[in-house]
Amino acid sequence: MITRLTAIVATGLILGLSACSDSEDAAAPDSAAASAQDATQASGLAIETAQAQLAEGVPLGTVPGRVTLAPQARVAVTPPFAGAAIRVYVTEGQAVSRGAPLALVRAAEPVSISADLSRARSQLQLAEAQASRMGQLLEEGIVAQARMDQAQAELQQARATLAEAQRMAAISGTGPDGTMTLRAPISGRVAHVGVETGGPVDGMEAPFVVEANGPYRLELQLPERLARQVRPGMAVEVSVTTGIDGQEMPIGGQVLAVAPSIDPQTRAVPATASVSAAPGIVSGQNVMVTITGTSTTSGVSVPSAAVTRIGGEDHVFIKEGDGFSPRAVTVVANAGGTAVISEGLDPGETVATSSLTELKAAAAE
Repeated sequence: MITRLTAIVATGLILGLSACSDSEDAAAPDSAAASAQDATQASGLAIETAQAQLAEGVPLGTVPGRVTLAPQARVAVTPPFAGAAIRVYVTEGQAVSRGAPLALVRAAEPVSISADLSRARSQLQLAEAQASRMGQLLEEGIVAQARMDQAQAELQQARATLAEAQRMAAISGTGPDGTMTLRAPISGRVAHVGVETGGPVDGMEAPFVVEANGPYRLELQLPERLARQVRPGMAVEVSVTTGIDGQEMPIGGQVLAVAPSIDPQTRAVPATASVSAAPGIVSGQNVMVTITGTSTTSGVSVPSAAVTRIGGEDHVFIKEGDGFSPRAVTVVANAGGTAVISEGLDPGETVATSSLTELKAAAAE
């Protein structure tokens, strides 16, 4: 009897241990899947969320760009002769109109040009008087036709000499005292002033550079996958910060040209776009350019704060039950506080917009 009872107890004990082991094995996968949620719940974070919204006409992508001037928008002002600056009228950054005086320069050549101009005027008067006299003598039969032809030739030569002297005086801006005035060739802003009052002015180096107020150029670097889709005429958009309050304003433009080959140094395809002039855009500025193109595909938009980088890729944290789990997404535009996602997220899903650092740490555990 005692032997039979002992066997029954032993059997029950073995079955109990086996059932406990099976229960632990079944719960192991569930615990691994919920580790991120458990970590989030244990942290007790007050996480803000937002719902992904449907976005039509998703842009092709966003690429880095640099603002430059159009080739004809930057003009150097050089004096025709070397001399000394008597007076400088402008400073860097000052707006000027076409023909506005930039500096007054004194040199030896303008004095000579002024003298040549006076001599040319006197010679023209003398030639006109001689031609008129010869005409009268020819009518009276006193001189031959050859003398009249010679007088007419001398008159034409005097007129050509005067015209040349007048052009030289106009180019140099020669004044009565032998000084010359440098003037702005276009309307815009003075980008460079390389001379001071009393300083030397060399005809080989431009003392002034004027930049036009027209449209700017954008030098783009297109990745190979995107370069196949970009065509001249496609729309682009740049967001710049304007005003004291730091608000972002979108500036529109269009693609002008796309290079046919890849740059071996950057491994990207160079492209050029134009963008309108606006406050906040300056030459040499680095910007992010969104290429709108003619895309009709749809995606989703979320606040920019919902996107973070994990392992070199863009991710968002999706709300699942009581926790959040990371998911890789493809961001094609991120400007104005809104990120546009083409892949990895569906409309209506809820994403975290705060405490992303803590969520990343919890997901890594």
